[in-house]
Amino acid sequence: MLLGPRSARAAQGRIEVFVDETVGTISPNLQGHLAEHIGGVIYDGIWVGENSKIPNIGGIRKSLVEALRPLKLPVVRWPGGCFADSYNWRDGTGPRAQRPRRANVTINHPFMVKAPDGPQKYEPNWFGTNEFMRFCRLTGAQPYLSANVRSLTPQDFYQWVEYCNAPAGPSSLADLRASQGDREPFAVHY
Repeated sequence: MLLGPRSARAAQGRIEVFVDETVGTISPNLQGHLAEHIGGVIYDGIWVGENSKIPNIGGIRKSLVEALRPLKLPVVRWPGGCFADSYNWRDGTGPRAQRPRRANVTINHPFMVKAPDGPQKYEPNWFGTNEFMRFCRLTGAQPYLSANVRSLTPQDFYQWVEYCNAPAGPSSLADLRASQGDREPFAVHY
């Protein structure tokens, strides 16, 4: 049935606004951030290395920590973006000098094909799980791990969680974490 002008005028609507009634809470995690291994975000951005002339805290750029801390970041997701699709978390564990170096597959992006040789093009894995956790502690953010679901198995992600959260001693993966200076579990929730 079509309503004519007379019917439309006769219809009444009503809107009630309850300004003191809470409908829900917006998660602060919506204001989280992403740390991506593309361009200079990780290398020369977050990670400058312990021996850098740039002031740093254990290899993490000090001025960045000082700028991010007041923002009270709820979470930082890593390894973010396309890089996570090919990242094997084991590559970023153990002594840095012994970590495998790999081609950074994010160079398939049109703006990275002509990237100079270096961490932007070849991933040295200097910034791994332990370094990311230290970055989160320094900035006050909760760590959010991005699982590689393209080329790794669910078991691999389960083992990454064990590496991060199991107590040292009963778990060899937790012992590997502890050998890098982090005996206490990271208590990753995301």
